Amino acid sequence: MDEFCEYMKKTTLFLIFLCCGVCFGFSQTGFILQNNKKSDKIRFKLINNLIVIPVEVNGVPLSFILDSGVSKPIVFSFLNKRDTLQINNTEAFFLRGLGDGKSFEALKSKHNMLKIGDAVSLNQDMYAIHDASLNFTPQLGVPIHGIIGFDLFKDFIVEINYASRYIVLHNIESYRYKKCKKCETVNLEFYNNKPYLNAEVKLNDTKIPVKLLIDSGGSDALWLFEDNALKLYEDKSYFKDFLGRGLSGSVYGKRAKIQELNIKSFSLQSVNVAYPDAEAIQLAKRVEERNGSISGNVLKRFNVIVDYRKAKLTLKKNKFYKDAFTYNKSGIELEYHGDIVVKEDTYTVDDYSSNNSNPDSGTLNVGLTPNYHYVMKPAFVIVELRADSPAAKAGLLVGDIILNINNKDTHKYELQEIVHLFYGREGEVIKLIVDRKSFVTEFKFKLHSPLK
Repeated sequence: MDEFCEYMKKTTLFLIFLCCGVCFGFSQTGFILQNNKKSDKIRFKLINNLIVIPVEVNGVPLSFILDSGVSKPIVFSFLNKRDTLQINNTEAFFLRGLGDGKSFEALKSKHNMLKIGDAVSLNQDMYAIHDASLNFTPQLGVPIHGIIGFDLFKDFIVEINYASRYIVLHNIESYRYKKCKKCETVNLEFYNNKPYLNAEVKLNDTKIPVKLLIDSGGSDALWLFEDNALKLYEDKSYFKDFLGRGLSGSVYGKRAKIQELNIKSFSLQSVNVAYPDAEAIQLAKRVEERNGSISGNVLKRFNVIVDYRKAKLTLKKNKFYKDAFTYNKSGIELEYHGDIVVKEDTYTVDDYSSNNSNPDSGTLNVGLTPNYHYVMKPAFVIVELRADSPAAKAGLLVGDIILNINNKDTHKYELQEIVHLFYGREGEVIKLIVDRKSFVTEFKFKLHSPLK
């Protein structure tokens, strides 16, 4: 197929790849709200700036990323769900990812039933990917079974409340806009069923208009494609970093700050930006005049109303708006890699009151008997390590399994809780105990900003 639907995870934690898709216009088929409801509210998890929603596929409850940058639903059918999902494979396509590696196979499946809250699509096309390397669970620390975008956005006016973590699917015909003096409405443009907006960035004291893909499936703030003619580049204060993992290997580039990101009257200051290496984004630049992407770390600062039919986006500041844009100050990229065996200590309380207590004193004699048992707990592994970072200088290596951080066992954390610690205050001490090829070693370093 000649057309590609671009699905780019712009973060050090997520895959970056291009998937095949069919570009199509709006139609009367697709998702509808059951029982003639006018709207339906659905709770979501916000994990590293990504929206994770519950989706039923052919009656099987799954978790999908809501991604405005993808054209057709994708299901990762290798996750022990293939037989249960009853996927009908009708056509095979070979798709290729970022970089110069091999292509991979996706199977187009027809006549599937998808259900999201009370919204149902009874005849849904989707792509099933059996390649186990496309697994989001290690990067997010929770099961991710698929991705959905355009097919949901085209059939509803979608309200996304990042602050309270819910979406509302509104019936297009019955929805009425409310007056909002604190809102801004942005016109959208569409290419291959993906939305773009016009914004303005300020860097090196120069304001530059840019066209950006709206990518709710990326957890970074902003990606820009370097362009000397437009003065979109950074050659002073930046650091080289791992930006994400594509089908064809890792993607690297520069990370820096821009002075401002302006979307109409909204002005965000000192915004994180990534400049991917040119060879990694050749297919992404096929859209004429595209200058980059705006993603979750910006979008989450607004409550959003998405209206594809009228080609407009309504933004309102929320409680995240003034949060500072920060970088990982450790240099560690961490993933969940299955489980490890952990010995847990428990104690049995022995009551000696019948023989040893003094009833006149009011005291009770008890004893504690230690018990040990072994359980499976999540293993968090260093998968990337930034050169010259505090963790690298301390002697940590890719492949180290972190067992304990700041005197607390890591299996008592969620993955994102550990990652959050690496974004702490400048100079904060991080103490780690790691398993390196069955040898347990201690390390210590101070968090330090990678930007001078």
